[in-house]
Order: sequence, then C-alpha cells, then structure tokens
Amino acid sequence: MKLKLHIDYHAIWGQTLCVCGSAAVLGKWDEGKALEMICISPNEWIIEIDTEETFLEYRYLVKENNMVVAREWGNPHTMQLGQGKKFDMRDIWYGLPQQKFLHTSGFSESFFYHPVNRDLTYFKRTILLKVNCPQVKKGQTLILSGASATLGDWNIEKALRFEPVAYGEWQLTLNATSVKAPLEYKLAIYDDAEKNVVHWEIGYNRILNPVAEKGDIVRGESIQYDYGWMNWKAAGVAIPVFSLRSNDSFGVGEFSDIKKLVDWAAVTNQKIIQVLPINDTTITHTWLDSYPYNAISIYALHPIYLGLKDYPLKDKAKYKKYEAEAKALNALTELDYEKVLALKWAYLKDLFEESGAETLKSEEYLSFYKQNEEWLFPYACFCYFRDKYSTADFSVWKTYSTYDKKKLKAFVDSNNDAKQAVELACFIQYLSHKQLVGVKEYAHRHSVILKGDIPIGISRNSVEAWVEPHLFNLDVQTGAPPDDFSFYGQNWGFPTYNWEEMAKDGYQWWVKRFRKMADYFDAYRIDHILGFFRIWEIPLSSVQGLLGYFSPALPMSEDEIRSWGMWFDDYRMTSPYIHEHFLGDIFGEYTEEVIANYLNPIAWQRFELKEFCNTQVKIKGLFSGQTDEKSLRMRDGLYSLCNEVLFIRDKREPDKLHPRITAQFSYSYKDLDDAAKTAFNRLYDEFFYRRHSQYWRDQAMTKLPSLISSTSMLVCGEDLGMVPESVPSVMHELQILSLEIERMPKVRDMLFNYLGNLPYMSVCTTSTHDMAPIRSWWRENRELTQQYYNYVLWRNGAAPEDCDSDLCWQIVSNHLNSQSMLTILPLQDWLSVDDNLKRADAEEERINIPAIAQHYWRYRMHLSLEELIKADTFNARIRSIVESSGRK
Repeated sequence: MKLKLHIDYHAIWGQTLCVCGSAAVLGKWDEGKALEMICISPNEWIIEIDTEETFLEYRYLVKENNMVVAREWGNPHTMQLGQGKKFDMRDIWYGLPQQKFLHTSGFSESFFYHPVNRDLTYFKRTILLKVNCPQVKKGQTLILSGASATLGDWNIEKALRFEPVAYGEWQLTLNATSVKAPLEYKLAIYDDAEKNVVHWEIGYNRILNPVAEKGDIVRGESIQYDYGWMNWKAAGVAIPVFSLRSNDSFGVGEFSDIKKLVDWAAVTNQKIIQVLPINDTTITHTWLDSYPYNAISIYALHPIYLGLKDYPLKDKAKYKKYEAEAKALNALTELDYEKVLALKWAYLKDLFEESGAETLKSEEYLSFYKQNEEWLFPYACFCYFRDKYSTADFSVWKTYSTYDKKKLKAFVDSNNDAKQAVELACFIQYLSHKQLVGVKEYAHRHSVILKGDIPIGISRNSVEAWVEPHLFNLDVQTGAPPDDFSFYGQNWGFPTYNWEEMAKDGYQWWVKRFRKMADYFDAYRIDHILGFFRIWEIPLSSVQGLLGYFSPALPMSEDEIRSWGMWFDDYRMTSPYIHEHFLGDIFGEYTEEVIANYLNPIAWQRFELKEFCNTQVKIKGLFSGQTDEKSLRMRDGLYSLCNEVLFIRDKREPDKLHPRITAQFSYSYKDLDDAAKTAFNRLYDEFFYRRHSQYWRDQAMTKLPSLISSTSMLVCGEDLGMVPESVPSVMHELQILSLEIERMPKVRDMLFNYLGNLPYMSVCTTSTHDMAPIRSWWRENRELTQQYYNYVLWRNGAAPEDCDSDLCWQIVSNHLNSQSMLTILPLQDWLSVDDNLKRADAEEERINIPAIAQHYWRYRMHLSLEELIKADTFNARIRSIVESSGRK
C-alpha cells in the first residue's frame, strides 16, 4: 500500500522533520533510521512510503545535525491500511496537552475506558476522519452531525458515530461519493444513558470537503477536538493496606481485601484508593519492621500482604488450624505485627511445600521470573543471608558482603538450603504480584484506580544498597529540616542519592522503579518531592536533624560570610558553643553533674564536650536503654549542646560552610552582639530563601521530566515542609499535582488554607498518615480549634470539646467542594460523619506520630469492610455529597 503523509510544522533553519514507526520502512522505532520528510512550502512537510503492513503506528520527530531535538508527546498515530489502496493522510503534531492527566492510565484503562475497534470500513473512495479526543467517558461516544442526509441533517438521532481505535483516538470513514460539495458539520460527545449530547465542540462549524482524486483512495484528516478546559474531579479514600479489615483477613489487611474496598468506593462513587508503601520491610522480623518507608527492596512486595484465602492449603486440618489462629489475630483492635508475620511465614512455607515445585515449573511463573530476574534473584539471596546471619547489615555477610551475581548463582545451585530459601522468596513474590495485578484489574472494571506511594529514600540495609552501592551516598543520611511539628528536624536514616552517578545512564534506576510501580498502580505520590530539588543531608554522627544541610547547595566561603558584615571565627561558630550561663536552663538540677562528667573547661565559663560524648551518636550509645527522667534530660541536653553551632562545614567542600538551620533559636546566636545578629539574619535569609531558587529548579528539571514520562501513571507530589521558591512553578510546568492540607498552609503567617483558592492541579485532604485525623486534631490545641470553629466553619460561640459528626460533615463537605481535582480523605475522616460508624475513641485512629522515632505502625479500621459495604444509609449520604460536589 502507498501512504502519503502531510503535516504542518514550523521548524527553524537547519531542522528536518522525520517520521519513525512500527514498519520496517519507518525504521521499526529506531530513530536513527527515521525517514526524512520533504518541506514543500513554509511549515508543510510530506513523505510517501510503500508498505505491506496492514496496521501502522508512527510518530513525528525533529532532527538537527542528526540529533533528535523534539518528539511528539503521547501515543503514536495509528493507521489501519486497506489492501490495494492509496492513503493520503494529513496529520497534526501531537504536542504536550494542556491537561496531560487525561492521558494517564487511570483514564485510558478505567475512568474513560473504551474497547478498541479497528475494523474500519473502507469504500472505493473514502474520507477518513481521525479525531483526538480523550474527554469521552465510559458510556459516551464521539459523534458527527452535519448539513446533509449523509451527515444526519443536524438530527442527533441520525448523527454518525466514531469508533475508538486507540485511547483518545476516534475514527470515522465516509463514502466519498456521498460528499459532492463542501459540507458543514460539528463534533460532539453523546451520552448513551442520557440519550443526549453532553458537549459540543467549541468553535465554528467544521467543513468536510469532497475528494477530487479518482481510483481507490483514502483521504484522511487528523483533528484535535476543541473541548476547552475539562473540570474533571474525583473523590477517594486513603488507608494503609495493613489497616484494612475483612472477615477473610489473616490478622492484617491484605491485597485481596482491597477488592472489597473497591466495592465500597464504587458504591459511594469514589474513584481513587490511596495506600502507603507496600514493599518488603523485613529487616529484624520484629514490630520495628512495621515502618513502611524503610523497605529492603524497591520492587519486592511485602509477604505480609498476600491474601492467603486465595491460596488455600490442600491439607484441610492444617488450613483450619491456621484459620483459627488468624481469626483470633483478626479480632484484635490493632495489628500484632510479629504474630501475624510469624503465622503467615509458617503458612507460606507449608503452601510452598505443597505446591511450590509445580508452580515453579509453570509457564506463567517462568515468564514472571524472566521479566523480573534482575531484581528478584538478588532480593531472594538477600532474604537468605539476612536470615542466615540474623542481620540485614550485609557488611557482616563475610564473603558475600559484596554482591557478585556469578558467585551467588554458583552458591545457590550448590547449597540446598539456599536454593530452597531463594525459591520460596521467588514463589511468594510471584503469588503477590499475581494477586495485586488482579486487584488492579478488578478496580479498573469498577472505574476505580489504586494510588501508590514512592518513598524518597531506601534503607541502607537493602538490596539496592548491596547490589548498587555506587548509586548512593552511604556516608551520610537524610531527613528533613525543622518545621512546626518537629523542632529538631527529622532524621530518616536513609542514605542520599548519588545523582551524578545515576545521571550516567539517564536515571535508569528510577525509571525501572517507576515502571515496576505501574504494574500495580495508575497514580502515585512522590514522597518528599522536594528531594528531587535538594535533600536534607545529615552526618552519620547525628541523631537529630539540626546539623544537616541541603544538598546539592551553594555553600559560602569564609570571605563571603565576612562580606555580609559578619565577623567569623572558625572555632566559635563551627564547634559547639557551650557557656555556663545557659547550662542550668538545659540541665536544671543535674548541671553540676554534667559539667563534672561530660564537659571539659576551655576558658572562663566556657566548655567543650569530652571526646567520649562529642557526637549525638556517642551520646545515644551512652544512654541506651535508660528511660528514667534524669537520663532522658541529660541525654537530650547533651544532644542540644551538639547543635550549638552557627555554621556547618560542607562534607564535600570542607572550605565552604552552610548556616545552621533555625540557628536563631540557639544560645550561640543569642550571645552574638546586635550587629552580628543583624548580619547573620541577612545572610541566613539570602541563603535559605533566595540563593538557590534557580539552582534547585535546574536540579529538578534535569531529573523529573524524563522520570515522570517513563510511565502513564498520574503523578502527585508531597510538597510539604520548607518548600523552595521554584517548586510550585516546576510542578505546574510538569503538571504534577500538589498536596494541599487545610491546616498546613504554604503561605507564611496563615493559620489555615482557604479551600476555595486551592489550585486545580492538586490533591486536597484533611490529614495525612503523619497527622491526627479530624476528631483527634480537634483536641490538640484549643486555641487553634477555636479559631477554626469561628473563622473557617463560621460558627459562633465557644468551640465544643469534641468534633461531633455534624462538624465533621461540614469539614468533609468543605473539602469535597474545594477547587482541587482530587479530594482524598482518610477512611477515619469519612467515618467521622456518622455516629453509628465512627470509632468510639478518636485517639485510636492515629497511624503515625513522627515525634516518636520508632513508632509502631499498627492502626486497623475498627469495623469490617463487609459491614462498611452494608451501611446503606451512610453510603447513600456519601455518594450524594460526592456527586453534589461535582466529583463523579
């Protein structure tokens, strides 16, 4: 078949438009073999090709000096070719759409899914119309109505229907002999249930011209449907998988339980289920592993989430025994992580003994292993050595402390215990993968999608740190600077990323991570997206976060510090400043004991920490296991002395310095003279609020564009905390949804966000897993609650002691009526509106308390999903308020 392509594109001098595609003549997607087009007039390019292919995919790109400088965005053009016909196609360039989210997998595979039909009818002479229109929802279709009998005489009932040939691409063929003269027509979206047009294309009527050419010809035209701005909105629910509870749960929420949550979401017209990270965190086999952000693998799913009811044992007696134990654990108010994990491991070993050998021989398993071997084999080996040496610290794994795939293959093949352990780990991952993929597909069928969570860090005791240590800075740790909820900042303990090393292969480590995520999710939250601009880097010698600094950054030289009018003395400003006059404030009655045992005098009333306690890590070790009031006060006081510096030397540029974050609250700052304080404040404001704006923007723009375009998932960013000036513009440019919380405004000196002013490209929520849900937050600060009651809820008088269901209903309603595209509320806050369903004790609804360094993540919903689904009155109210807010 002969195919002639036309396209209008404004190229600059020296550039050439090319076409690349699935056919051999178009290079089989090899851009180096893309065909150059001919420019026949300003902005008009053509090319003629011959192909035997019956179906063709292709896209346009621009080359300059043999380098690709521009590509079309999104899905390729498609063409169903007819035997013996000549095709003449006039295309349009697919640029970045204004509403990119409409092209994400949640829309293409769930919300706006349409089964594809490529069986087009071609006449002897055919007019082919290809319309790009992703705004057509399920149950709707694209139609054409126009000024002739052929086009329906403007009668909607006789309008011509397009067929979906790919997501967002609709095609219609007309017999060219029926079009004798130019005809006016209009495109529209028709709803089959309402039996009415729900949207007419914006703009003037279009013109359909007759075909002048003779013979077997298909003349095609690509059209971009002009919809305008689609103000699509949706509601959703947020809950960790471990918090789910069903009658089938084995003491913890499981992947299979998500299906029941999907059922509830569908009943209440919610579209999104948001969960916390689900990767394997097994390091100690204790409750400490309940922290979901410290995974040992960025790929492996946590075995605790595998729904065991889908994989019953053949041994019925054993199975009943397990069921009885699981029922008792499932009846507990909170998760007993250690007992549940032990029960599940015992069950999985029995299951593997029964069916493992058969499963491992199956074609489906072998295909899974082949596709995932790159990460699956090292993960399985990691699990074996972790248990063999009773530690995930691979540095003590003797000859296997350094990853060597060839050596490990030989070892596993020759060691039966290792082989069994590796095969068990792979078996569990296969079953988990299969189950979670099934959950995703089930959600799609119910017009619901799953939203995952990508942690910003990796555990330093993880598969990734073992296999690819060169990609991480293992000599430092990351966290977050101080904020309103954490005076000393946060220390997460993760290593930071070696971005320079990652850049060498185009950040493939991240690309592969995102693509694996896309196996299970249609949307994701980038935890601490600020880390792609800069990360808070803390010395390994620190416990708290105050001695960290942003990296990468532009630290100052001593001369530059002095240029701000600030006198500089290295010892005074970079070593802990300890003066007798404030020691009593810190240690109280224990002051003399601290001076005698922990401090060395260096001058009149001046001291330094003794060597055995001159870092926070050393101090932590000294007081390990001591929980009495005296020990804790002395420990925390010594921690604070370590923080008494004004500047911190850069680890990689030791001659450069960073101002210490929130140094104005230190005694070291308070003891400066007024002139030095003024100079330091000027320097501080410049450094933290202006100096890095463009620099950090450039850092993000070298990473994020290619990473977020590596999948078709909807991208959301957690942009809370100390947000650089450049973050909102970057997220807006890349169409990443921000996170908006009413009680955490991003504007200084505001108590609460005004929900009516939230950006459309955002996720609005009442609280996150790190915050108290509505009812327990209400009790935290009476003064703040009173302000909220009077000036946000517009209620008169004194705020009640507790937030009753009526107040909760108003708060939920306000959030649903916000401007945000997505309103995703914690399950606890959805339930808060109903006196019959909400938990009796609001304090039991907390998931995490960031102030507690080793918090036990064990919250579970108090009623079962089966009970929730049957709560007809409540569900009808939720569905009504969701729909009335325009989220449907």
